[in-house]
Amino acid sequence: MFKRIKQVAIAASIAAACLAATLPAARAAEEQFFMLPDYRVGPYGANGQSFYGGFIDYLNYVNMKGGIDGVQIAWEECETEYNNAKGVECYERLKSKAQKAPGPIHTMSTGISYALVDKSAADKLPLAMMGYGLTSAVDGSVFPWSFPLVTTYQMQASAIIKFLKDKNGGSLAGKKIVFLYHDSAYGKEPILALEAEARLNKYTLVQIPVAHPGNEQGAQWQRIRQEQPDYVIMWGWGVMNMTAIKTAQKMGFPREKMIGSWWAGSEEDTVPAGDAAKGYMSATWNVAGKGVPLIADIEKTVYGAGKGNLKDTSKLGTILYNRGVSAAVLSVEAIRTAQAKYGKGKAMGPEQVRWGLENLNLTDARLKALGATGLLPEVKTSCDNHEGSGKVKMQQWDGTKWVPLTDWIEGNKQLIHPLFKADAAKYAKEKGITPRDCSKEK
Repeated sequence: MFKRIKQVAIAASIAAACLAATLPAARAAEEQFFMLPDYRVGPYGANGQSFYGGFIDYLNYVNMKGGIDGVQIAWEECETEYNNAKGVECYERLKSKAQKAPGPIHTMSTGISYALVDKSAADKLPLAMMGYGLTSAVDGSVFPWSFPLVTTYQMQASAIIKFLKDKNGGSLAGKKIVFLYHDSAYGKEPILALEAEARLNKYTLVQIPVAHPGNEQGAQWQRIRQEQPDYVIMWGWGVMNMTAIKTAQKMGFPREKMIGSWWAGSEEDTVPAGDAAKGYMSATWNVAGKGVPLIADIEKTVYGAGKGNLKDTSKLGTILYNRGVSAAVLSVEAIRTAQAKYGKGKAMGPEQVRWGLENLNLTDARLKALGATGLLPEVKTSCDNHEGSGKVKMQQWDGTKWVPLTDWIEGNKQLIHPLFKADAAKYAKEKGITPRDCSKEK
């Protein structure tokens, strides 16, 4: 009996020793947590599926490669249906999980971003707005926790005007441009820039809103027919884009004279429109295709291991899928930037991630090292510039795929940046915010 008790005690001691050996490792295993208030259903669900599919695939890819210098990435999705109120509910539900070591928050919604700008600042959680959101948040002296990275609606609108101006021998004087836009915060964001460009370049700007979700546009296109514009710039989203393209064909308006925003320039917009989409143009801040080595390696590594996020693998390499990958690349590189300052192999806290976002320097050399050459432009941020690039490419749908028409081009920064600087100053005054002195930030 005593012998049996002794054996049990020895076994228990060994088990306890083994458990003790594993506990430090478990405690040392840190995670960077991404809250994802995303959307997979509703009128814009197909777009969200592609974007967040790419985003999550890259997070998986990084984990499979060893994490961010050893730190694994965790995430949790919460369905918003592209609804502002649900977006805020998702944020409130997930923020406690993110407060220790957050990844940048990505909502892919200008409206939800608007609703979270003040909340995320109060909670000290970094809010990313990759090609959407509140443009004036480029001014980091007023908005230290918000990052409208890569480029903004105003700079995109200015770049489109530059592109059209170049197509017309350097002048748009006397031309008429219709701005057909989603009647939401997203659709209204570039109006200030387009109006400023109209005053400078002496073209007539006609503004025509389209009610959500945009599947009824008969009256708008009758107006366009009456106006007989030289060009239509379309700021659409979801079903609005396909409807506009098909209606333009019925009305006899040339698709070669239509140019959309980057949220109106994906396969989700053109493929359902069929032949009507051929010749249609759009801006973009990332390229499509599996020719980018990183995209090909994600397919090989993640999907080869059966860990892909997408059920419909035909979306791999599409504009919105690659955009999701691009957004994740920037997020991970921001955390990696923070680690270089605060400690490699450690999960980064909110202030540290914020610093990383504000000190990004994603060069062509770094993009090449990541296998992402040409996927997106170089991005270099600072305290007074949370945009970091401002460049876009123009592309055209040839009936089967998107074909780049330009290299990376930049709009009129001297015209546009003072506009949102002034808007940021107004915001600071209204909210009682004392702007940071960016000259003292390092």
